[in-house]
Amino acid sequence: MAVQPNSAFSWTKSSYSGGNGACVEIAVPAVTAIAVRDSKDPDGPRLTFGNSSWARFVSDLAGGAFDLA
Repeated sequence: MAVQPNSAFSWTKSSYSGGNGACVEIAVPAVTAIAVRDSKDPDGPRLTFGNSSWARFVSDLAGGAFDLA
């Protein structure tokens, strides 16, 4: 996937996001990828994940794999 500027993406923030700015935003720049960025630094770096990696992360997240308690 060609690197595009952050402004070329349609970024989405979770509806669970609070007003403190401590959240991430995602964009779907291509059918085969998901981009993630820090909402406090919209012009900063972003990470790009393939669909299978993103699906595995979301599944692990929902299953409690990253719970601190």
